[in-house]
Amino acid sequence: MKLYYLPAACSQASNIALREAGLTFELVKVDRHTMQAADGLDFMKVNPKGYVPTLTLDDGTVLTENLCVLQYIADRNPQAKLAPPYGTMERYRLIEWLAFVSSEIHKNYSPLFRAKDSTEVRQYALELLHKRLDYLDPLLTGRDFLYGDSFTIADCYLGVVLGWSGHVQLDLERWPQLKRYLHTFHARPQVRAAQKAEGLAK
Repeated sequence: MKLYYLPAACSQASNIALREAGLTFELVKVDRHTMQAADGLDFMKVNPKGYVPTLTLDDGTVLTENLCVLQYIADRNPQAKLAPPYGTMERYRLIEWLAFVSSEIHKNYSPLFRAKDSTEVRQYALELLHKRLDYLDPLLTGRDFLYGDSFTIADCYLGVVLGWSGHVQLDLERWPQLKRYLHTFHARPQVRAAQKAEGLAK
């Protein structure tokens, strides 16, 4: 199994999840400019969408999109409890949170990284992001995890995306619960291991 990634991108959530699940995998870096992968392949042939995460299985199957890849990883080792079983209301609630992180948090950070976007576009994204973080902050009062009583793939995703705040000069002081949550997230051994593997930490 190979995980194609860009350092510090949303693919880091899958990197963390694979480690939390105790799965064996190869981490393959993609060059952002040439789209060449470290295993010698043209990444655009691996995933014509041209973005990460991309997970290739031993039988040649290719999986893309965070919501899909993260759930696939969780289901490879149910004992790790990264996701509740399919068919349960708890699983649907987890998917609900994954969708929220993807569409309402992740996508509103993205324009803040793109210098070519207009000031108006960036400001609009920032205003939406503030609203979503205002909603999320009180829900995490007294909680170390986004959903349930243990670390899940939703935490893998949210923690990585919130971690982008420093890169886009978004001060989390306004959201003390999110700031505390992020500190707890970064203290996890498998999070640190994933960051080190991506060249982001010693």
